[in-house]
Amino acid sequence: MGLFGFGKKKHQSKEALEAAAGENEEAVDEAQEVVALPEPSAEYEGRGDEHGPWDVEDENVPDYDEYLDMGSYYLPFLKGIELRVKANRATQQVLGTTITYGSSSVEIEAFAAPKTFGLWDDVRADLIEANKDAKEVEGVFGTELALPVTVKGGRKVLTRIVGVDGPRWMLRGIFSGKAATDPEGEEAKALNQFFADIVVERGDDPLAPRDLIPMHPPVAPAERKAAKAAAEEAEQKTEIPGKPKGPFDSDQQVEVKTTLSRGPMFSEVR
Repeated sequence: MGLFGFGKKKHQSKEALEAAAGENEEAVDEAQEVVALPEPSAEYEGRGDEHGPWDVEDENVPDYDEYLDMGSYYLPFLKGIELRVKANRATQQVLGTTITYGSSSVEIEAFAAPKTFGLWDDVRADLIEANKDAKEVEGVFGTELALPVTVKGGRKVLTRIVGVDGPRWMLRGIFSGKAATDPEGEEAKALNQFFADIVVERGDDPLAPRDLIPMHPPVAPAERKAAKAAAEEAEQKTEIPGKPKGPFDSDQQVEVKTTLSRGPMFSEVR
């Protein structure tokens, strides 16, 4: 798969996104105090303890019940953003998302990584080899790449390519606009924090390193809650009447009432 990926970008209506944000406005306002990201450096310290992007199994992972579920990761809400979902033209498979905020954007993808070591160092080296204009710089997420790219009309724009390694995953963000050119600006800080607040769910499916972690169309918090409630209700309806409650040890005996009659006995003939 290429650096930026290709495919149809499904635009999510602004009204739908605002509605989802509106239903979670109270939860967002009550969120825990944001911990400032570290100063730019060659290494990114504290992921999973003090800073994100987070893994669903991290001890200090924030409450992401009110996040937008994309399958491989959960997106926080930020007032004023626009969400685009990138999908394969032929299969409609979701491949990633792009968040636009003001004149800036960040394209987000989650990849499977080896169990024993991170992926970002190798990916970064490959990008430098393939793009002679790529330059390593220190950033708030550790070493990142400054890469000029040519867009429609032949115009060149500067992008920041960020990679953060987690347990068996790597989250990549491609920042453009003021978020790439003005690191001290409000848009850069807002999208940096947005990226750091993402919660990744790798899942247990066997995936080769650099494979995209499977995604699905966005599921709002209200939809997740409704689906969970429906599943719990269905599970309760399928419970067997009179089923004994466990766990039991070998010394316990339980009488189970049944309407079934005793069947014929069988014996072994030698």
